[in-house]
Amino acid sequence: MNREPLVTRDFTLAWLASFFQGLSWSLFIHLPGFLDDLGASEAQIGLIFGVAAVAAVAVRPSVGQALDRFGRLPVIYIGNVINAGSILLYLTVSAIGPWAYAVRIIHGIGLATLFSAFFTYGADVLPESRRTEGFALFGVSGLLPIAVAGLVGDVVLNLAGFRELFLTAATAAAVALVLSLGLRERKPAMREGTERRGFFSVVVRQSLRPVWLMAGGLAFVLTAYFTFLRTFVDETGIGTVGLFFATYGIAAILLRVGLGWLPERIGPKRVLYPSMASLAAGFVVLAVATGNWHVGIAGVLCGIGHGFGFPILSGLVVSRAPDEDRGSAISFFTALF
Repeated sequence: MNREPLVTRDFTLAWLASFFQGLSWSLFIHLPGFLDDLGASEAQIGLIFGVAAVAAVAVRPSVGQALDRFGRLPVIYIGNVINAGSILLYLTVSAIGPWAYAVRIIHGIGLATLFSAFFTYGADVLPESRRTEGFALFGVSGLLPIAVAGLVGDVVLNLAGFRELFLTAATAAAVALVLSLGLRERKPAMREGTERRGFFSVVVRQSLRPVWLMAGGLAFVLTAYFTFLRTFVDETGIGTVGLFFATYGIAAILLRVGLGWLPERIGPKRVLYPSMASLAAGFVVLAVATGNWHVGIAGVLCGIGHGFGFPILSGLVVSRAPDEDRGSAISFFTALF
């Protein structure tokens, strides 16, 4: 049986644009160092990151409604301009004050807009019969920058400084914008007799409630090690953050590239539940870790859980949401993370 093609022109362009947008964002894992150089306390650094997160969540309803009403491309273009422009604004931050917070808020809005828009566009170009596999492959565009950005950021900071780091991030954002100009509008046509119900109607939709519950749980779990692994390593002296996320990223990427077809072949639930069990097992291994190799194994187990869990839940969101409200559904889904 012939399967519908997955890697098409628009998929490839959207994947590359998402990758460079992800790279521009991932380089900001070094931002705490910049803020520390400006004299920010740990509490101030946390608050500066926090206001960006709040802005990213607050703007999601408007982004979702704009995606469904005006189409994907206008939102992608606006998001790219805000993202690139806000990165350049970091060059004007010279002290910890209202302007530093304002720049982070603008950046958070740009990131939220692009994250929702690119994933919505990705859903539009994926064939329904291979949607979960497609989400797995499309999601690599977000996982790979995390690994690449750490190395790129270290090199740039060792050779130059934060000014050059921001310019590098802005360049990556500009590449994402240029690539986005080649995309074609792919918003699903309104079916006769249907109407857009809006962002909040999708949030309370009965068929999506179990998905929101599982996605919220997954997001909560992912936050635990993204936030506290640094503290765990420092307090126990076991392993390194790099070891965990290297094995984590490799496992997730290899799984998605090599076995992304598995959920559709045997059923998404049959893969989702074991992947969640693998994620839980990773935390158990961390809890009893006594050596570096335990941290590496935990990274592999957690990477397997994320590698399958996110694309399966993404596919369930798209399949259960009305086509005319797809942008709103994916915007809420990404807001949970």
